[in-house]
Amino acid sequence: MRLSDRPSFLDDARVRRIFAVFDGAGEETRVVGGALRNALLGAPVADVDFATTASPQTTLDRAVAAGLRAIPTGFEHGTVTVIVEGQPFEITSLREDVETDGRRAKVRFGRDFEQDALRRDFTINALSCGRDGHIFDYAQGLADIAARRVRFIGDAGQRVREDYLRILRFFRFHAAYGEGPLDAEAFHAAVIEREGMHNLSRERIRAELMKLLEARHCAPTIAIMCGAGLLLPVLAGVAIPARLARVIEIEAARGSRADPLLRLIALCVLVREDAERLREELRLSNAEAQRAQAAARALEALHGLARAPQEKELRALLYRHGAQAARDALTLAQAEGGIDAHDAAFASADAFLKVTPKPQPPFTGADLLARGMTPGRAMGAALKRFEALWIAADFPGDQEALAELLDRALAQGN
Repeated sequence: MRLSDRPSFLDDARVRRIFAVFDGAGEETRVVGGALRNALLGAPVADVDFATTASPQTTLDRAVAAGLRAIPTGFEHGTVTVIVEGQPFEITSLREDVETDGRRAKVRFGRDFEQDALRRDFTINALSCGRDGHIFDYAQGLADIAARRVRFIGDAGQRVREDYLRILRFFRFHAAYGEGPLDAEAFHAAVIEREGMHNLSRERIRAELMKLLEARHCAPTIAIMCGAGLLLPVLAGVAIPARLARVIEIEAARGSRADPLLRLIALCVLVREDAERLREELRLSNAEAQRAQAAARALEALHGLARAPQEKELRALLYRHGAQAARDALTLAQAEGGIDAHDAAFASADAFLKVTPKPQPPFTGADLLARGMTPGRAMGAALKRFEALWIAADFPGDQEALAELLDRALAQGN
């Protein structure tokens, strides 16, 4: 069977170079995995990966002989990354699983494309094609692609027990590519085997969850996962799928790109303690954890918000928390309050926060020293009093108003 429309990646000069070097002279090399799946689904194609009958050492030797740079990125598992005109391509030797423990597999290399295909997770990921575009389908993946159905190869329970991350991958692939109800056998296996996710590294869970949060059917899929108790082993805490769904609606209404970190915050951060827990449970980076914590702090003053804040309130929010945290908190509050995603006032408020510079304090300790104050607690207290008056007055910038506010702040300390 051939693709009705030849995928463009087969005509890429770099892909043709891979085939020219690694396909033939006793070895067979094919495109496998996501590139072919996405081409058939009409989805964007990112990386083009290859499988080969050659051993990893043979792949390395051929690359060197052809003058190509080759990196043994996953040599013990058969993967060599070959660089062609600055573009990396993974070439992996055909494999068979010898032993699995729910997290990783011991493999041996083989020469059978069918056996290699049948050890994979989903039927739609088991397709391969040669340089002529001929598709090899050992697991009825073409039928599942036509039906937009995500289904495990063989016994779903066995596939999950081989690697419990496949539970999250099942929901992620359904959210990204599936239509209609979840495959019943796969869903049953995910629920039965869910405790196995406790054995996974937090880093692997985080990576898979963030991909799920970008998927087009993320909201209804995560709602199903929550209802089945499948997020508790992942998040170890509260989950709010309804708020997540409304944040996604707001993104769409504003024409914004999917923001997986904001979606994660929407799903499971109500207070600062939730952000701290999330940092540990998902091994968030420092930048990710700081954004979650800042959003939680800014949101504390916005819980129960029934209308969009006025510009004066927005400037105060911006001053106290910065633009990113203020915008995150405003979106979360809009979603939390069930306010229409297309609400013009909230859209205007978000635009205001996006373009308005954060107010900068006009006075420092040096200015108070010039007025005769001595360093110490009294000076710090005076600056805090001035700051409160300045915020309440909506951040005036003219010198006369500032001097008056400073006089009031100093007088209050006497």
